[in-house]
Amino acid sequence: MRLQVARIGKPHGIRGEVTAQVMTDTPDERFTSGEELIVVDGPVKTLTVKSARWNKTILLLSFKEINDRNQAETLRGARLEIDVSEEPEDDSDEWYEHELLDLKVMLDGEQVGVITALRTNPAQDLLVFENSEGQEIYLPFVDEFVPEIDPEAGIVVITPPAGLLTLNSEESENDEEGSK
Repeated sequence: MRLQVARIGKPHGIRGEVTAQVMTDTPDERFTSGEELIVVDGPVKTLTVKSARWNKTILLLSFKEINDRNQAETLRGARLEIDVSEEPEDDSDEWYEHELLDLKVMLDGEQVGVITALRTNPAQDLLVFENSEGQEIYLPFVDEFVPEIDPEAGIVVITPPAGLLTLNSEESENDEEGSK
């Protein structure tokens, strides 16, 4: 099984370092020198960590295979994953982004979108999905609004608060303009 541990951001400096959005609880274990990481959506299949250091709250990574800023730029947006030999304990409250991507979002038995991301935040996580009009919708990832997740069936059932799905749509903006 693979777990995503980071997403590569922009290059930092001229020697091939990159910023990384950390997606693991144990970055000091995951990004040690010599650790081999699997690259998804990048120009290479694997990268070997040369060094990892913190610059305030941003993790900076350098890799043995990347020597300059131009090479580092080609990695922007790539996901870094690791292979784990053991399956985590079955805890229905914990989900990884890769387990949720591309699941159909269902509301009252009808598909209203497809999951495109999971945004982890200090206060609470957000489930991100795209509706049929191509709009991105953010839903707090809590049991009250996401009562059922069934990866085998390929669905996530949602019960959003009233108005959430139309909050920033063009229709709701036109309604506001008409009522002014």
